[in-house]
Amino acid sequence: MFDPNDPRRNAAWQAAQQWRTRASQGPRGPLGGLKLILTWLLFGVLLIVGTVLGLFFLLLGWAMLPIVRYRMKKRLEQLRAEQARDAGSGYHSHDSPFRESRHGEQELLVGEYEVREDERRK
Repeated sequence: MFDPNDPRRNAAWQAAQQWRTRASQGPRGPLGGLKLILTWLLFGVLLIVGTVLGLFFLLLGWAMLPIVRYRMKKRLEQLRAEQARDAGSGYHSHDSPFRESRHGEQELLVGEYEVREDERRK
């Protein structure tokens, strides 16, 4: 009778056996060894090219860091200057329902307004 737990009936075990027999045979044909050597050389060349490209892009990124930092610093200064100009130009002024836009035009602020009597006139 057969044993259902016999590992030789397992598909994975049979595949491993086939791999083992193929590996033990070695390269086939007269050019098998040459193909193996050329494959390893090609793999090595690709590893070297990939490493060189990686180092190149790393150095390029490092070289661009000061430029990007300078541009970001200038943009931040510009934003701060705009905020300071908006805050100092009566942006939230209660004297007028108009405000200056970025292009020097006046825009009407939409909302509810009430007229208060000036305490200084009393």
